Amino acid sequence: MGHGTRDELLARLAEAVGSVTVAHPTRVAIDGPPAAGKTTLADELAVTLRAQGRNVIRATIDGFLVPRAQRYPRGEYSAEGCYFDAHDYDALNRVLLDPLGPGGDRCFQHAVYDRTADTVLSPPVTTAPSDAVLVFDGVFLMRPELIDRWDLRIFVSTALERTVDRAVIRERQVLSRAEVERRWRERYIPSQQLYFATVRPTDHADIVVHNDEPQQPVWETHPR
Repeated sequence: MGHGTRDELLARLAEAVGSVTVAHPTRVAIDGPPAAGKTTLADELAVTLRAQGRNVIRATIDGFLVPRAQRYPRGEYSAEGCYFDAHDYDALNRVLLDPLGPGGDRCFQHAVYDRTADTVLSPPVTTAPSDAVLVFDGVFLMRPELIDRWDLRIFVSTALERTVDRAVIRERQVLSRAEVERRWRERYIPSQQLYFATVRPTDHADIVVHNDEPQQPVWETHPR
């Protein structure tokens, strides 16, 4: 078990990225519950890697949501719907993870959906250098459709109850506290409980970051 400052954590994660030896871009998953701190950590890791001279591709699961009209067949607050219906994993593999993986042509798109506008995207195809790093954050990244696509797996862990308080602060400009709490307690937290029960994501992670105190993180490494 390691612990230290935020900078020490980022140095450790960058070291782990650098230790990956593959003949294609390194695909890094940063998984964890909503409001656990995945996106912040991924953004910071991208900055650290770029400062070391790495070419970084930054992408997120929000770029692979299905359109809102198709996202809620089980209801807007369904935990099962959150887990089974919200994301387009076929597109994620087809346009991003497989092209950057073994045997891929490295010609990728970083997203297929714009969450703000709720519209389908078709961004220009970009060719990645073979030593690029994909830093990808999102929920449910260790599920069976994706698990073998990652070259380094990081899980950001925090108490699920604490994510509610963080979400209230994060969403306060657009949602009331009551609406945020309902979404988290009826949809997001139960969907994470389903994920943990069926997939056991921390068992598949190379590094687990305990992020209850972001400025005093604790991390543990799981050798493969």
